[in-house]
Amino acid sequence: MRWPSALFLALTLMVSGASAAETSGHVYKVLPQYLDTNGVASLSPSLYDRDAYQAVLMHHPEQRGGIQFMIQWKCPHSDNLKLRVEARGTVVGEKVQTLNLEQPVTRHGWFSQWTAVVPSAQQFKDLGTLTAWRVTLWDGDTQLAEQRSFLW
Repeated sequence: MRWPSALFLALTLMVSGASAAETSGHVYKVLPQYLDTNGVASLSPSLYDRDAYQAVLMHHPEQRGGIQFMIQWKCPHSDNLKLRVEARGTVVGEKVQTLNLEQPVTRHGWFSQWTAVVPSAQQFKDLGTLTAWRVTLWDGDTQLAEQRSFLW
């Protein structure tokens, strides 16, 4: 008799924990990726090749044509979700170059999803070299989650 009641208690705690985690959003991962002049972040689908190509673009700024922020996030259903990307770039004179982007997003399914936020070529050029970033998930005017780089 103890075994079924222990199993029932464990399942109840798992379900209640899952529903509590579902009440707010989460930004799991942010991958800033340089794009070459053709708008490509990787030469093949391999993660190893992507990282190797990103290293090439990092060390050769003349080959860069842009940047994209690949964001993995999860949130309960809402009609007013948006991702906000704030980035800091190189210093020109005494002013730090900044970039602020917002992109509306919608939830599809139960699992987390990836969204690409891509600034225009002119915004990338004005930013210069990326030094720090912060990504926030918003439901209307309420911030649900945040992920930021070490230097933010």
